[in-house]
Amino acid sequence: MEKSSKKHSRLSTQALKNLTAHDGYILINLTDESTAFCYRGRERMRQALEMSEAPFVYSDYIEDGELRRVNPWQEGSLRDDFDFGKMVMVRASDMVKALAESMHEYDAAGWYDLWLRLTCIGAPTYCPEPLYYVEKGGNVNSEEAHFAYVDPRNRTSQLEMERAATDHLKRIGAYISPSDRKSIDVSEGVFPVEASVIIPVRNRRRTIADAVNSALGQIADFPYNVIVVDNRSDDGTAEILADMAKSNSKLHVIGTVDMPYPSIGIGGCWNIAINSEYCGRFAVQLDSDDLYSSPDTLQKIVGKFRAENCAMVIGSYTLTDFGRNILPPGLIDHAEWTDENGANNALRINGLGAPRAFYAPIARSIGFPDVCYGEDYAMGLAISRQYHIGRIYESLYLCRRWEDNTDHALSRDRINRNNYYKDSIRTLELKARKKCQEKK
Repeated sequence: MEKSSKKHSRLSTQALKNLTAHDGYILINLTDESTAFCYRGRERMRQALEMSEAPFVYSDYIEDGELRRVNPWQEGSLRDDFDFGKMVMVRASDMVKALAESMHEYDAAGWYDLWLRLTCIGAPTYCPEPLYYVEKGGNVNSEEAHFAYVDPRNRTSQLEMERAATDHLKRIGAYISPSDRKSIDVSEGVFPVEASVIIPVRNRRRTIADAVNSALGQIADFPYNVIVVDNRSDDGTAEILADMAKSNSKLHVIGTVDMPYPSIGIGGCWNIAINSEYCGRFAVQLDSDDLYSSPDTLQKIVGKFRAENCAMVIGSYTLTDFGRNILPPGLIDHAEWTDENGANNALRINGLGAPRAFYAPIARSIGFPDVCYGEDYAMGLAISRQYHIGRIYESLYLCRRWEDNTDHALSRDRINRNNYYKDSIRTLELKARKKCQEKK
């Protein structure tokens, strides 16, 4: 039985240094639960380590009698919560080398710093076989786990994680400094309106009127409009939008049903909106089942663009249920972002916040991936590589959790696919950042 004295994967540097090697390798438990190898699981893991000459090996496992699959590692797998499973086998010589080169002693980020350093020695090997099992699996609240990094109680450990990630980006030549930003003047050019609220939608008859009215109810000292891209709704959403458009000239509905494409994701809807004749200087996000928290949300966002000449503005939001009752943890403000290091820290976490708004010419020049998950994150990373992003830390937006949310009660396989996709986004972004640094 392999037992761990530490909870989850937030191991201290000192605890890692105290581990004992066995025949040239070290086993690290990343859980406080009891684990044991399956029949010949240890031998298979050791074999994979020797054959691959990788610095460490991880695998699938059995938990509560079920197969738990994890993701293959990519260069962009930089999340501090990347799931290596519950146990890894590390080549002792590589571990000693990596620990010796570490510049800091960490209380929580020891394992994160170690595996980042090990990946500089070589790529880890993923063995897609269940080589061990967990005797008693724990139930984790997925919503609570998803937002753990914005919980103020975790601030100290998050700062450690940020330091480890930043050091890694510097080592691999992908670090972005504030001096790398390009300056822009968002007052240039002529646009139909100053701002456009963009709402992609498919089959949201219960919520679309609330969202549109929230946008149309904004009070601003500039002209704005609302662009809804209806992606082949067949539940009555299209009819609701048609009726609303008849009575309000600010509302423009663009349907995709006659477009010669087999499928369009949320990213594709955004591309259609920002390239349309109606799009204003600034394109501001609103999901089809969410609401702005007050009538001055749009004014505050545009004010931030004007004050700081941002290419993107990201606000803060409050989690609520369908009836607008606040759900824990409440305000999601992504306070881990700093103007000095936000562009780098963004590669460590899984999202940038909401509502998101873009200086339309720059968003057009980059384009959104045509997917339904991570399209905004990809855009945010690309913009942060080159331009200033403005932040608003007060709640501007009500993010409603209900049974029809696209991210409601996701299966483990779906979570893995989502995480794998975001890791692929980070991988491409890393390559772009390295090229930028090489040209300096």
